[in-house]
Amino acid sequence: MNELDLIAKLTRSLPSNKSVVVGAGDDCAVLDLGLGDKRLLFKTDAVVEGIHFDSTTSPKKIGRKALARCLSDIAAMGGTPTAALITLALPRDFDVAFVEKIYEGMNELASENGVAIAGGETTTNPERILISISLIGTVAKDKCILRSGARVGDAIFVTGELGGSLPQKHLEFEPRLEEGRWLAENFSIHSMIDISDGLAGDLRHLLQPGNLGAELLASAIPVSRAARLQARAESSAKPALLAALTDGEDFELLFTIASRSAVPLIDGWKKRFPKLRLSCIGKILGKPGLLIRDEHGVRSFNAHGYVHFA
Repeated sequence: MNELDLIAKLTRSLPSNKSVVVGAGDDCAVLDLGLGDKRLLFKTDAVVEGIHFDSTTSPKKIGRKALARCLSDIAAMGGTPTAALITLALPRDFDVAFVEKIYEGMNELASENGVAIAGGETTTNPERILISISLIGTVAKDKCILRSGARVGDAIFVTGELGGSLPQKHLEFEPRLEEGRWLAENFSIHSMIDISDGLAGDLRHLLQPGNLGAELLASAIPVSRAARLQARAESSAKPALLAALTDGEDFELLFTIASRSAVPLIDGWKKRFPKLRLSCIGKILGKPGLLIRDEHGVRSFNAHGYVHFA
């Protein structure tokens, strides 16, 4: 049973109450706690030694990544982060100075984004470090962007460049908070997600609620320089395009919007974010399945990104 199967099984009968607007299955839970024209975003995420970083990773970068992952989910809903709680699980022989550096990395990123670290919990975990973060934020009631909502004919957009993130980017990426809020405030974005497990896998999260499909234009997918360099290395047999589709850990925004809004979006983006690439990579189809169009024609693409337990 892989991660997606397990989540589906565990979330079939979760208890709820009247505060839950959006529960399991989106980037964040959305809660109505009587905040007037705002709703609360609630997110939790974890990084584990040996999975998301290793023993040679800079501790400041470990802390930064742990918080940045949660911030990226807030960004994908057009929200603003507010406060975090940290659960830190450590082996008994932990290095105090190393742990302090982890907190330095978290603290710096939190301060940059106006996030309070309001407390947390420490516990023992044999053999490896685990950091779990719970984060709350807010979003305007009428501006919250969900994974569901994609429509047939929508244009598919992605920010930045994709693939080859493991050598460096996954530890240093910038959560697209400002970009997510700008999109929510200025356009009718139908659906959005941050790319954590690979473009091909995360796009399917946008397609599934409406039983939709997508066609991607191979030449339009923004393949990173790192992915191209990896593909040219003698030890790598993975094509750069495949890396951009499946590598994961990019934490860019993937979203859909009515095709008639594509040109105004591109024009506005160039003025607001001239240093960050924005690419229209395909369109939403009415029939389920993921297709790739290249110089040889159109073919089905069945590969996914990273899936835990697979």
